[in-house]
Amino acid sequence: MKPRSPNWRRRWQAGWRETRILLGEFRRPLITFLLAIIGLGLVYHFLAQQAGEPLDSLPEAFYLMLTLAFLQSSGSFPKTAVLQIFYFAMPVIGVITAAQGLADFGVMLFNRRARSKEWEMAVASTLNKHTILVGLGHLGYRVAEKLHAMQEDVVVIEKNPSADTVAAVQKMGIPIIQDDATHAGVLEAAGVGRARTVILCSQNDSVNLQIAVKSRGLNEGIRVVIRIFDDDFARSLQEQFGFVALSGTGMAAPVFAAAATGADVTSAISVEGQQLSLARLTVSAHSQLAEKTVGFVEDTYRLSIVLVRRDGHSEMHPTDSLLLHSGNVLAVLGGPESLNHLLHDNG
Repeated sequence: MKPRSPNWRRRWQAGWRETRILLGEFRRPLITFLLAIIGLGLVYHFLAQQAGEPLDSLPEAFYLMLTLAFLQSSGSFPKTAVLQIFYFAMPVIGVITAAQGLADFGVMLFNRRARSKEWEMAVASTLNKHTILVGLGHLGYRVAEKLHAMQEDVVVIEKNPSADTVAAVQKMGIPIIQDDATHAGVLEAAGVGRARTVILCSQNDSVNLQIAVKSRGLNEGIRVVIRIFDDDFARSLQEQFGFVALSGTGMAAPVFAAAATGADVTSAISVEGQQLSLARLTVSAHSQLAEKTVGFVEDTYRLSIVLVRRDGHSEMHPTDSLLLHSGNVLAVLGGPESLNHLLHDNG
């Protein structure tokens, strides 16, 4: 089985993503500073020529403004009063602009764990083909843990999360937008237009359905995994809208996470205390399952392949020596954790 990346790697990736946003926030004062250097350099170059104290070139004027901004003059003090003003004004402009930008950057850098909603939205804006998880109750938190373990990018939306839950999820590098997901603007802030999957884990069926419909309206191709307590209603949603409707039982978190990867996964059943689910998946072009035998996959992932469909034919209980290829459709029976690892390695 493919080993998971260590937690430090995920934290480093999240930290690097956040640092890129910080640099983006620092961009405005940096541009202002550069414009001041260039603009005032042009003015100084023109005035110096008019005053009879010309510089050798325009780049020299830019360099002079830059050194003056950092209190490091590279030329002799001019005799003309209008040019002397630059020697006093540029250090003030440089110190104010640079200091303000660096101060803002430093505050944001060292206060990451106390970010505002706007900051969480900024982090979410960097993600693509990610999963949006709505609801951070008992089930939602466990789904977030499973998706994090599967190294999936996640954005969480929860209107009233507990402080402990927020701290635990942010420690995993997952942004949390504290707002009402029934509003289209909140879904857009979470990147619903770029997301691959939305998982709805609130305890209100009607709210889940409302968010599901809005998500599909904003992104026609998004995969919807929805928690529904009414089994008949769940079947109706699957038939009419193509939603993956699952039971919200306490043991369903791994199944919800697996469904987010694009596989069809049934709700778990208990057999002698063992939680088992049936998953349907297609071997992808870059899958680690391709060109592997059935026996190898079963032994590696500790599950059972009960059906392989290829070339228009289905083979029940395939032999261990059967070689899997890209495009083969598999029906796999196993525990949620084993299925999660298999689906992850299938890409």
